Amino acid sequence: MFVSEIFHSIQGEGELTGVPSVFVRTSGCNLRCSWCDTKYASWTPEGEEMNIDQIAAKVDEFPCRHTVLTGGEPMVAKRIHHLAARLKELGKHITIETAATILPEGIACDLASLSPKLSNSTPDTAVAGGWRDRHEKRRLQPEVILDWIQNYNYQLKFVVASENDLEQIHDLLAGLGAQVTPAKILLMPEGTDAETIRNRSLLLVDICKHHGYRYCDRLHIHLFGNTKGT
Repeated sequence: MFVSEIFHSIQGEGELTGVPSVFVRTSGCNLRCSWCDTKYASWTPEGEEMNIDQIAAKVDEFPCRHTVLTGGEPMVAKRIHHLAARLKELGKHITIETAATILPEGIACDLASLSPKLSNSTPDTAVAGGWRDRHEKRRLQPEVILDWIQNYNYQLKFVVASENDLEQIHDLLAGLGAQVTPAKILLMPEGTDAETIRNRSLLLVDICKHHGYRYCDRLHIHLFGNTKGT
């Protein structure tokens, strides 16, 4: 498995914000988000090959129950199901952070952190070349999202750049064919620095108050900045 980094920090996003966690960041992604903050694990994948035993041993070095499989896109990583199963054998709580474009197929997971990509993620052709069309075709897979939410404890986390994104979120939810309670929907401001996040936060807070959604901050950005290993 191609791994970008393994580190011990706190969860900065979602329902488990603030919980000490070990992050296993796989390298490689089937999307190319314009605002991606981990391009070293997606646009230009970097890392090292590690086997399941090596990864599990590294994770178990830390006195921590919560483990986060992230990326890139962890669901494209070779043997990701085997890794999740091994971590579950070790008694870990497993969060999988995924764009929900790939079916889970029974993977061990305690919290599916699903982040379907809105149109604000689509990169310019001048930068992404042929990846733009591939990204646009792949970024929303309602049938895959439905499979995850029907079979796992989940949160639906949307990266929001402007109020215009709300219509896309509502259209997606309406087309899923499943009831999603507002408390399971998290709106997170797009931004990789604290000032940008603050500037967009008040708009999202008002939207959350109106619809009953949850505001999702990026605590790690406020604490550490946009840096590796945090």
